[in-house]
Amino acid sequence: MKNIYIILIRTAALLAAVFTLNSCLEKFPKDTILETEAMTSLSGAEQIVTGIYTAYMSGGLYSGYLTLVPDIQSDLVMAVEGNSNTYGEIYQWTFRPTNAEIETIYAGLYTVIGRCNFYLDQVEELRAQLSSDEDIRTLDQYTGEVHCARALAYSELIKCFCEAYDPKKAEEEQLGVVLRSSYFKEEPVTRSTLKKSYQFVISDLEKAEELLDEDGNAYNAPYFTKGAAQAVRARVALYMQDWSTAVKYSGMLIENDAYDLSMASYNVGSQGPAYNPSAGVQNEIDYLWTNDSGYEVIWRIGFTQTSYGGPLGNVFLHFTTDYYYYYPDFVPAQWALNLYKSGDARYNAYFCNLTTGYPHQLSWPLLVKYYGNEGLMSLLIYHVNMPKPLRLAEQYLIRAEANCNLGQFGAASNDLTKLRNTRYKNSGGTISVGSDTWQKIIEEERVRELYMEGFRLNDLKRWGKGFKREPQASVQSEGSRLEVKADDPRFVWPIPKHEIEAPGSSVQPNPSNNL
Repeated sequence: MKNIYIILIRTAALLAAVFTLNSCLEKFPKDTILETEAMTSLSGAEQIVTGIYTAYMSGGLYSGYLTLVPDIQSDLVMAVEGNSNTYGEIYQWTFRPTNAEIETIYAGLYTVIGRCNFYLDQVEELRAQLSSDEDIRTLDQYTGEVHCARALAYSELIKCFCEAYDPKKAEEEQLGVVLRSSYFKEEPVTRSTLKKSYQFVISDLEKAEELLDEDGNAYNAPYFTKGAAQAVRARVALYMQDWSTAVKYSGMLIENDAYDLSMASYNVGSQGPAYNPSAGVQNEIDYLWTNDSGYEVIWRIGFTQTSYGGPLGNVFLHFTTDYYYYYPDFVPAQWALNLYKSGDARYNAYFCNLTTGYPHQLSWPLLVKYYGNEGLMSLLIYHVNMPKPLRLAEQYLIRAEANCNLGQFGAASNDLTKLRNTRYKNSGGTISVGSDTWQKIIEEERVRELYMEGFRLNDLKRWGKGFKREPQASVQSEGSRLEVKADDPRFVWPIPKHEIEAPGSSVQPNPSNNL
């Protein structure tokens, strides 16, 4: 197994914004980097790869908007009376193509893609100049990481800005995304089909798998590994309704000795989080969120004390307002809290009953999943956690759902039972699914496991389901009774207005652009 700290050192030497974008789909300004010198050496290639990881640290992506916006838009949280109106348009479904959060996500993902293209356009020329086998292997490793990075960015664009995949319509009728495969070459600024967009992602993942070494797989990896490429492939297969491929790739990770589920029954020696100093020794599930470390983390974004992303937990706590009370913008919806049963360690890892500082003094189970990394909190940096976009737990859920669609209910029941039992200190019992029950059970287990990790909106979209919010104590009236039908066009985010109106653009809008 590769020592991940070698790459940690490389990732920690982050470039300070080597690139900037004037427009999401334009080239980077030429005065930001000497294009003819950027990839003339292995160290130059390393810098470009580091810049890709830096782009993923943006608060507009996993450490902020890309994680929070889809779930806040859904039915998982309620806006508190007296909130700051952060994400107000998203929560009330009144956003337009000029919404700042949606624009930032779109631009952030194309920033990653642009940096990947800058590298890939030049890598073969550099490879031909290298004479050392070790240097060539290192460059191939970098190239595999870049292909995986680009595939993940495109998969997120597809998830947010495209319809749910329909095998009967994806080849011709459904719009995909603008596919940019080159930094230097002029390419049409128009959207591909949904099927071709996913095929582009799969091609990148196949190249990543080919170039990345199985021995490089390691839990807590802050760089893309072969396991990371397989995790994205399993997720993409699920979204494409390619059930057999989803089972195949999720199974590769479940059976890989490099990873294991975090256990509620095992304790680690760190003290409990700041909000509960009497907690004492933590179990592995607690530690997964308080220290951003766990055997099940396939890929996390590596933060350091001097280089980190946005405060994911801010809108759920706002403890830093006076360092005494909590002023959350959003609190967990009662129906979601009710899904957790007694003994489920995820409940205590995700929620803690706290009193707010508002005049109404609401006392509620607030979301503390993103209270903050303990190492950063020791420096009074609160609510900042290392995002963990790829976890083994999701792979169990992917395989279970795919097997249910294949009619393999026994295999799905086994996976769900295994996941459930790792989340209980004592046995969580068995889960049995059948043709009439599996959909509801899968839906509920995905909420329990993936709460506020950015999956809910897309899950509802691909299942063809709407939702209705129900009022609860001390929440604002606006949006508290919102009912959204399954065919609401805002399930698919609008393409940012400036992209459609840019000179030379032929980017087709989504129906939500016209509301």
